[in-house]
Amino acid sequence: MARWTGEWLSAPAASRRIDESELPRWPGERLGLPKEGVGSAAGGGRRFLALAIDLAMASLLTTLFIRPDFSDPAVMQGFNLWAGAVWALITIVPVAFFGLTPGMLALGIRVGRLDGASSVGLWRAVVRGALTFLIIPAAVRNPDARGWHDRLTGTVVVRLR
Repeated sequence: MARWTGEWLSAPAASRRIDESELPRWPGERLGLPKEGVGSAAGGGRRFLALAIDLAMASLLTTLFIRPDFSDPAVMQGFNLWAGAVWALITIVPVAFFGLTPGMLALGIRVGRLDGASSVGLWRAVVRGALTFLIIPAAVRNPDARGWHDRLTGTVVVRLR
């Protein structure tokens, strides 16, 4: 079972000894990424801020079609549902074809495939979007700064500038 689950479902660190030589010196070193600058692994702060920009953008776009009424829970429930759908649209489609969302573009980061392919592809973008929506898979990261959603899809978020 450990073979197909790989690093994201391995034994707890307390139950095995970790050799210092196994730990990377910087996020992305084991993937062949530079320590800093263009092509290095993007930090959590940039990734979170890009997500926040995308969520705000989705809410603003939704207000063009549905007027939010904070005093009416039914209207806000519908608004939030549509805002989630808009977020999925502005996240999945651009990542599938261009490797970035509007928030990622603003912060100079993008999603890249580890196998070197030029586009992320639709199935990877859908899986990444669904797991990002669940928050925990995107928040739990390994020493290479990759969340579960990145490890499952064979992707990594890198800096563009």
